[in-house]
Amino acid sequence: MKILVAAKRVVDANVRVRVKADHSNVEIEHSKMSLNPFDENAIEEAVRLKEQGIATEVVVLSIGNAKSEDVLRTALARGCDRAILVESDEVFEPINIAKIFTKIVEREQPQIVLLGKQAIDDDANQVAQMLAGKLNWSQATNLSKLTINGDLLIATREIDGGTETLQLSIPAVLSADLTLNEPRFIKLPQLMQAKKKPLEKIAFTELGLQLVARSRLIGVVDGEVKKQCQLFDSVEQLITLVKEVRG
Repeated sequence: MKILVAAKRVVDANVRVRVKADHSNVEIEHSKMSLNPFDENAIEEAVRLKEQGIATEVVVLSIGNAKSEDVLRTALARGCDRAILVESDEVFEPINIAKIFTKIVEREQPQIVLLGKQAIDDDANQVAQMLAGKLNWSQATNLSKLTINGDLLIATREIDGGTETLQLSIPAVLSADLTLNEPRFIKLPQLMQAKKKPLEKIAFTELGLQLVARSRLIGVVDGEVKKQCQLFDSVEQLITLVKEVRG
């Protein structure tokens, strides 16, 4: 069984992003970049399936410029076998990312595509669903647990107020939540080995896709931060206010 996983380069989750002066976008030029956290969980799950003998190969795909090689090397250090970079300086919207993934799926013929449920830069949470629709495959999103038995998948996903368990047939598109697993710590020898693993580069123009953007970013503004401070003369006043708020 071959598994195709996603790796997106995003601003590190611990970095506070700033809006550009012209409000055209956020400033990332000098920001620390890293692998999308949700993709880390997807990659970890795929690698565990290989370690269990269920999967035979894990291929990681990223779409972006040459700087995206960094996150692909990180994914290779985490246990992926080989990497593919679709090179483009353009920022694609979810439907067009799904179309690019479809092309790679047609070429690689994986039985499972496993992505992070969303990227922390746009929080779209759309690519997995759109890709499943394009491929006409089974799908399960926001996974917190995954079990594979032959050609059947048992997927547990978190929903409001509880969990939902689904049974799917392979091939399938899956998306991982942060609760799916705990990504492993990468050791130095693994980083060194990752440099020797194959990384294939494909120019976006080679895919033969004519993509049209159906939406555009108009502007970005900072959210309002409301601060309110109230001083109390005694503890009794504070207790009275708390009781009023609680009703």
